[in-house]
Amino acid sequence: MTDTTNAADLGAEDRKIVTLARSARARNGVAEGAAVRDETGRTYVAGTVALESLQLSALRTAVAMAVASGATSLEAAAVVSAAETPADEDRAAVRDLGGPETPVFLAGPDGTLRVRVTAG
Repeated sequence: MTDTTNAADLGAEDRKIVTLARSARARNGVAEGAAVRDETGRTYVAGTVALESLQLSALRTAVAMAVASGATSLEAAAVVSAAETPADEDRAAVRDLGGPETPVFLAGPDGTLRVRVTAG
């Protein structure tokens, strides 16, 4: 379920997580940055984890941080990457915590929103 959408179509809170994801990517010099918003409005921001013994995408890391902090659901997720679509494994992690209708926003490295998909 891909929907190309304009960043202007996003609400303020969704624009915020895209901006946070972009900032994490730039600040840490990693391949991806991600941010998720939980059911209480708290945000969790992460970058790609690329250790010899542990490989995690930014979005899966952000979901893990939310779970570890006690989140019980997600309202939305965003990832900033050079990829054209969110990885299936990333969408699965969002779906596990947020459900199949949770929106996942993918933006390019310049912050331009490329697609909006559901975790579903």
